[in-house]
Amino acid sequence: MHIHILGICGTFMGSLAILAKELGYCVSGSDQNVYPPMSTQLKAAGIELTQGYAPAQLNNGAELIVVGNVMSRGNPAIEHMLNHNLPYISGPQWLAEHVLKDKWVLAVAGTHGKTTTASMLAWILEYAGMTPGYLIGGVPKNFDVSARLGKTPFFVIEADEYDTAFFDKRSKFVHYRPRTAIINNLEFDHADIFDDLAAIQRQFHHLLRTVPADGRVVVPQADENVAEVMAMGCWTPVETIGEEGAIWQGEALTPDANCFSVALNGDTIGAVDWCHGGRHNMSNALMAIAGARHVGVMPEQAIAALCEFSGVKRRMEWLGEVAGVTVYDDFAHHPTAIETTLNGLRKGVGEARIFAIIEPRSNTMRLGVYKDKLALVCADADEVLWYQPPGVDWDLQSVAEASSVQAQVFQSTAVIIEEICAKCVAGDHVVIMSNGGFEAIHQRLLAALQQLHASDECGYE
Repeated sequence: MHIHILGICGTFMGSLAILAKELGYCVSGSDQNVYPPMSTQLKAAGIELTQGYAPAQLNNGAELIVVGNVMSRGNPAIEHMLNHNLPYISGPQWLAEHVLKDKWVLAVAGTHGKTTTASMLAWILEYAGMTPGYLIGGVPKNFDVSARLGKTPFFVIEADEYDTAFFDKRSKFVHYRPRTAIINNLEFDHADIFDDLAAIQRQFHHLLRTVPADGRVVVPQADENVAEVMAMGCWTPVETIGEEGAIWQGEALTPDANCFSVALNGDTIGAVDWCHGGRHNMSNALMAIAGARHVGVMPEQAIAALCEFSGVKRRMEWLGEVAGVTVYDDFAHHPTAIETTLNGLRKGVGEARIFAIIEPRSNTMRLGVYKDKLALVCADADEVLWYQPPGVDWDLQSVAEASSVQAQVFQSTAVIIEEICAKCVAGDHVVIMSNGGFEAIHQRLLAALQQLHASDECGYE
C-alpha cells in the first residue's frame, strides 16, 4: 500500500513515516519546510520528499493520505484532497490503528521534557533487553533514529497535547490509549489552539480517562496544575516523583545535578552519574525509571542504563568547540525551557561567559503570550541575542530593554554570527535556542568561528 504524508518533516509525522516504511508500506511525503535532522533521516530511509504542497503531488498513486496537524483548510493539497474525495486519515489515528493497537503503550506527556524522558525510557528498556518500539519527537543518540517498531509488545511514545488534525481537534495523545502514562509537568502552551490552561487540563484529563485500572500513572508531586488534573478523577494507581513524601525521590550530589541519588519509598537504590546537568533532567530520569519499573525493569538496572544515556539531538546538544568557544543547540520553545536550560548550563560552567541566541519561533511565542516573561528567564546568560523572525507581529525590543543582562535584537542571522565572532573568546559558551531550522545558523556559526580561528593562526588581521 502506498501512503502519502502531508507535513512529513514534522517530528511526529517524520517518525510515523519511518514506522510505515518499516511495516512495508510505500511511503512518500511533502512539506513546506524541509531541514535536518528529519529530512536527512527520511532520505536515508528511502522516503521520497517533495517540497511544497502542489495538488499534482497527490496524483502519485497513493491509496491513502495521512494528514499532519500542520495542514489547514485553504492549503492547495488539502483542497485537492477534499474536492476529489481522496481517502485520508490523521497521523495519530493511523498510528493507533496500524502500530499501537496490540502494544503495551508507555506514553510520556507534559509541557516540558517529553522528548528527553521518552528517549530515556526507550533506552532503559533497550538496555534491559526488551527491544521496545518507540516514536519520539527527536532523535535519541543511543538509537540514531526517531522511531522503530521494536520486537516486543512494549512501545514508548512521546504523547503530545497538540491537536490531531484540522478535522479532529482532540489532543493527539487521546488516540494512544497507554497502559503506562507519565505526565512530566503542565503549563500553559500552544496559545494558537488553547484559550487557557483549563482547556489544556481538560485534554490531559481525557488522557487519564484512557488509562486502564491495572495500568500506572506517574506524576510530579509538587505540580499544582497536574494535581488539578488528577483531582478531576483518576482510576489508575499513581506514583509520584519529587522530594519528601514522594514515592520516587532524587537528591543532587553535585551542584549541577549531573550526579544524583535515587530513592524508592525512602530507600536509596543507587546513583545516576552522567554528563547531563540540571534538576529538570534528574526529574526526567526519575519519571523514566518509574515508568520502566512498571513493565518489569528493576530500578538498579534502569540506573545503570541512564549512566550510559547519550542524550537527544537538539536537546542541549554539544555541537562543537572552536578555539575554546563551545556551541550548543537546544530546542527551547517556552520561557520555562529557556530558563531551565540556561540555569543548568550556568551551574555546569560556573563563571564562564554564556551567550544565548534565541529565536521565538513557536506559535505561542509568536503570539507574544509570554513576552513579559522573556527578559526574566535569561538572567543566567551574560548576553542575549534575540532574533526577530518574520511573522512575529510584536517587537522584541521591549524584551531587550527589560533585560537584566545585556541584550540586543537582530533581524539577520548573518549579523548575529558576526556579533558572536567579534565578541567570543576561549572559554565562552554559546547556546542557540529554536524549535526550527533557524536558517542553519548552527553550522554557519561553527564554520565562521573556524574560519576566524584559521585566519588568526595565519597571522591575518
